[in-house]
Amino acid sequence: MKTIHKFRLEPGKEPTTLSLREGYRVVRSEYIVPHKAVYLWVEQPLNVTTPTLERRFRVVYSGEPVPDRFEYVDTALDPFGPEAYHVFAVPADEDSATFSPTGEGASNDAFTRRNWQPTAIS
Repeated sequence: MKTIHKFRLEPGKEPTTLSLREGYRVVRSEYIVPHKAVYLWVEQPLNVTTPTLERRFRVVYSGEPVPDRFEYVDTALDPFGPEAYHVFAVPADEDSATFSPTGEGASNDAFTRRNWQPTAIS
């Protein structure tokens, strides 16, 4: 069996760490106006014997650079404002939670990948 859980993510330089079951899949992100926050919906197995993984996600504004190694997940839009919030997965082997732009350039690699998959919308 499996289920979908909702997690709150905060924009900023510090990623949000989530404890997720192995085999998880991000299915949606959305900006919730009354909470003024980005939420991430994640499908994951219900089996308690499935190992748990610590995964980090970072929310950035449009035009804000992130390292090339961060993987684009989804975009959440503020329906009443001009803001767009982009969710990136921080690689599991990342040694520092704080982003430092030194030596890293912005890239459109995430938009040209052949293995890109859209997220489900319910």
